[in-house]
Amino acid sequence: MRRWMIAAAGVLVAPGARAQTPELMVVGLPHLANPERDIANTKVEDVLTPARQREIVALVERLAAFRPTHVAVEWAASDQAGLDRRYAAYRAGHYTLTTNEVDQIGLRLAARLGLRRVDAVDWLKENPGSDADYDFVGWMKGHGRAAEWAAYQAAAQREADADGAFERCHVFADWVRHYNDQATLAAFARPYYQIATFGDDERNPGAAWVGGWYARNLRIYANLLRVGGAAGDRTVAIFGAGHGPLLRDDARLSGRFRLVELSDYLPAPSPATC
Repeated sequence: MRRWMIAAAGVLVAPGARAQTPELMVVGLPHLANPERDIANTKVEDVLTPARQREIVALVERLAAFRPTHVAVEWAASDQAGLDRRYAAYRAGHYTLTTNEVDQIGLRLAARLGLRRVDAVDWLKENPGSDADYDFVGWMKGHGRAAEWAAYQAAAQREADADGAFERCHVFADWVRHYNDQATLAAFARPYYQIATFGDDERNPGAAWVGGWYARNLRIYANLLRVGGAAGDRTVAIFGAGHGPLLRDDARLSGRFRLVELSDYLPAPSPATC
């Protein structure tokens, strides 16, 4: 056992090991297509206007400077074939990009780099148990805590509205900077600790829901490692901003990736326009 530990330690500190560690850049974004699937939703501006399209193309050029070998996106890994078809159609000039960030950033970036595919790394299957096991809203309303839930939801929506106001007055690169800075990442991580209290010792659907969310992100991490975990790999992962704190923590704490700071590839902040 001692010999194994010494050998393992030697691997960890071997010369050049850091240079061989695969690199991961997590790009958290608001969902540009406004799917309105979250507890609170930011009303995202139309990104198909000529001005916003120029800003997005400029951002893609910035990300391309990282020279990623993989572009991973929020698309079910079980439907890689569907993403392959979309990417092939786009490269052939037969597909018009939608507002979704998979298209706007993922497909554009991969095509700009000449990558053979865009990697689908999300997991969207059902968690075990029944819907009631995760229905913390119903539990709160049925256990005298409806006002607490309403206050939580209202506070979350105020934060989402503030994000929307920020977006309206800033260029797209500054959106990206905002959603990936340390203060925003901490703000996105914090609510899960409150949701975990939406239950009691006998039945806690809030904690179950948070557990499912954490498990989904661990599956995404495992998929990122599967597609971009070889020595010398450089992956850009494009996901909804709420995934950012967990994916970063999973990558950092596992020791399997070297996290690359997105801010190092962004332009200097621009003045607000309103």
